[in-house]
Order: sequence, then C-alpha cells, then structure tokens
Amino acid sequence: MRHLLSTRDLDRDTAVGILDVAEDMADVSTREVKKLPTLRGKTVVNLFFEDSTRTRISFEAAAKRLSADVINFSAKGSSVSKGESLKDTAQTLAAIGADAVVVRHSASGAPHTLASSGWIDAGILNAGDGTHEHPTQALLDAFTMRKRLHGAASRGKDLAGLRVVIVGDILHSRVARSNVWLLDTLGAHVTLVAPPTLLPVDTAQWPAEIGYDLDAAIADDPDVVMMLRIQAERMNAAFFPNTREYSRTWGLDAERLARLRPDTMVMHPGPMIRGLEISAAAADSPRSLVRDQVASGVSVRMAALYLLLSGDREVG
Repeated sequence: MRHLLSTRDLDRDTAVGILDVAEDMADVSTREVKKLPTLRGKTVVNLFFEDSTRTRISFEAAAKRLSADVINFSAKGSSVSKGESLKDTAQTLAAIGADAVVVRHSASGAPHTLASSGWIDAGILNAGDGTHEHPTQALLDAFTMRKRLHGAASRGKDLAGLRVVIVGDILHSRVARSNVWLLDTLGAHVTLVAPPTLLPVDTAQWPAEIGYDLDAAIADDPDVVMMLRIQAERMNAAFFPNTREYSRTWGLDAERLARLRPDTMVMHPGPMIRGLEISAAAADSPRSLVRDQVASGVSVRMAALYLLLSGDREVG
C-alpha cells in the first residue's frame, strides 16, 4: 500500500489481506515482549488537528510495538493555532524525515490532499477526516466481528451473510461511511437506522438499506448492532427534540437488549455516551465487544503501518 485513505478503495482480497496481517500482529500482544523490530529506523508522525484519545493512543502503541520512532503533533499549542497552513505543516514534517503521517482533520479530504499534493513523500493514513471516512476504525470493527465469528480460524475469511445494523448519527459519522463500504465489500448486509434528520440527503448509491425504526430492525434478528455517538460538536442545528426522546426511540436500552439473541454482537466506536445511545446494561453486557474493538485497533493499525512502511514503496 502507498496510502490508506478510504475503505471504498479496498477490494475484497486487499481488505482480507489487511485483516490477516492484523491477526499476525494480534499474536504479538500475547508475547511477554510485545515488540517487533520491523519498522526500526522509521518515523511515524501522529498529526492530529482534532481531539482524540483512543485513535491517537492506538496508533502510538501500534507504531511503538513495531519499533518505529513516534512524534505526536497536536494542533493545539502548535504553529497551526497561529495560522500555519496544512502545506507548511506537511513540509515541516517532510524536512524532519517523516516516513508515515497519521492524519486526523476536521476538513473532509485533508488526508487525500496530503497524499496527492507532493508536499511530502510519506505514507498517509487517514485517522478520520471531517464527515468523510475513518478507514482503520472500519477495519478494526470488521476484524472484531470476524474474530467473534470464526475465532482462530479467521484467516482468509470475510463476513459473507453477516447482518449488521448501524444506528444513530449517520449524517455526521465517518465511521458509518467507512463501515458501509467495507462491510459490503466483505459480503455483509448493512442496514442504517436513524432519525430522518440524521441521515444524509442522498444515500441512493450506498450499499445499505435505510430504516427509521430501531425496534423493527431488532425484530429482523441482526447479527451485529453497532451504536454510534451523537456528534454534537458537528451539529449546527437541532436534529432531534431532546436527548430523552432520542434515547427512548433510538437508544439501545435494557429492554431492547433483552430482545437480541444471546450471541448478537453489540458494538460502539466510542466514546460512548451512556444513557443516550446505549445503556450501561448494554455497554457492559457479555454481548458487548467495545473493549475488544479497542484491543483490535492496535493490531489493525500495526498491520496498516507495516504494509505502508515495510519494504520499498512505489512513488505515488
């Protein structure tokens, strides 16, 4: 791989290949010494223009387990807060010899701009751009589902026939977009459930069914229910009357949890707002794979960095 910018660009074999490499990386975490010398001498920069905990820590842990040198760059307190452009920041990173740049940005398309501009000759990993995509989150979600389905026999397998319901703020969610494309590529059937005001205007080209009734979606006996965070920081209007109504109509409460099969997977990309999108009972139930998703994130991001930086990369 030259860059990892979008799940829409991945075909089935490439996606399964990334997940298979992540399986190998997951084995490293079971060792007493959780490190590989694979990326020794390489420099990975975490370039975060938005606040993040899980994603930044996950990428940092992944790079360090592969023995790369890690530089964490936060827009707050940097020259960006003084007005420095993305181009100047990229050229600064190029000057210090960055081999890979993990980018999170509030503007959709910022990682694509870095990858195609010629400002920096480094592998670019999209860690979330605006309301566009978050490919490694979708990959770790798929990795978690596949692991729960197939266990130790996961390698080489996809998610054919899996029924996934994604619920919540689809309009502002880059996680939902990346998951829709990746899960379809892997053979899963995706249903999106949300208030009409929290769905994009045009989803005709999306490989997913659209619904507005969470109870009806649960009655269809899904294999996975993935709740999404209400992204208040991206909302500039009132998209639903109040949080109590949202929780009552589209939240995964204890009563809805009880109607799911015992083996139905409950997922959430985090951070969870307990009592709004998901109840404490659902978040902490045996069905919940939230902590598995966090653990899978390190393995998947190790795989992504390994595929970008091991060996010679072609000039893009």
